[in-house]
Amino acid sequence: MDVQRISQDCALGEDAFHRVNDPVEVDGQRASGLRFADESVQALFSALLVFRLLPRGFSNRDLRNHWAPLLGKAPHDITPGQMTYHLRRLRLHGLIERIPGSHRYRLTRHGCRITLFCTRAYSRILRPGLALIIPPEARDDSELRRGFDQVDRVIDRWIEKRKVPA
Repeated sequence: MDVQRISQDCALGEDAFHRVNDPVEVDGQRASGLRFADESVQALFSALLVFRLLPRGFSNRDLRNHWAPLLGKAPHDITPGQMTYHLRRLRLHGLIERIPGSHRYRLTRHGCRITLFCTRAYSRILRPGLALIIPPEARDDSELRRGFDQVDRVIDRWIEKRKVPA
């Protein structure tokens, strides 16, 4: 029963989502949230995935060199101090850990799962899906667009039938 309840319990997923997106405080240190829809956070997650299998991890400079182009910047446009701020955020959220005795970091197992899931959901589902259903100039031949238009019409008819006030 516990396994069934856990597999059907979206509250666990909701909690995990908020642990990443909301600000955290760890041992008196505060860090801002890593907001899912923030372009720089998505780019940071994508850059982190480059290093997920490297046994030596990555340095401040390594991450900056991969992250900056994803933001349309040159690596020297992001200062080491700015990069340190983001590394601290990632560490306090439990996505990365410092390799003892070095100035290098590695993605945690939790961090790998979060970054991989968030980047894939954003890149493969959210962005292309919204492009198909939201703008009026989106092509009407999309199955997703037709489905959403149909749901919209059914809801409008239901509201009209029941004379639901605006």
